[in-house]
Amino acid sequence: MPFSEVVAIADHLHVGELRSYLNVAPLDDLRDPQTPPPTASDARGRSSQRFAVDVVVRQAERTRRVCASGIDIYAVTAPIIVEGAVRLLGGQTRKLGARAPGAIFDAADVISALAAEAMNVSCSPVEP
Repeated sequence: MPFSEVVAIADHLHVGELRSYLNVAPLDDLRDPQTPPPTASDARGRSSQRFAVDVVVRQAERTRRVCASGIDIYAVTAPIIVEGAVRLLGGQTRKLGARAPGAIFDAADVISALAAEAMNVSCSPVEP
């Protein structure tokens, strides 16, 4: 099931093949009216639900992997939106118009700004 990431990646990068996977259990929970809302598990009000985004990029003989993980994906979404709004209002953009975030912002800078607060990020080469 493709989400907005697939559209943004395809618009921003020229890729030969793009695969996106999502565990179906969270979708089943969202569709089930009997699923209770998550409960806060820390002083900041975040739930204990874990998330992970794992990206593998291959180009010729090189393969790189980036992983972002943390708890409560919705608690991460708000800082991402606020970071984007602050950068837009502050004129910290590469281009204007409706574009993928990676085309507008310095992706490494945004991830660095968010990583300490909201999630763990690691990047590594993948051995053949």
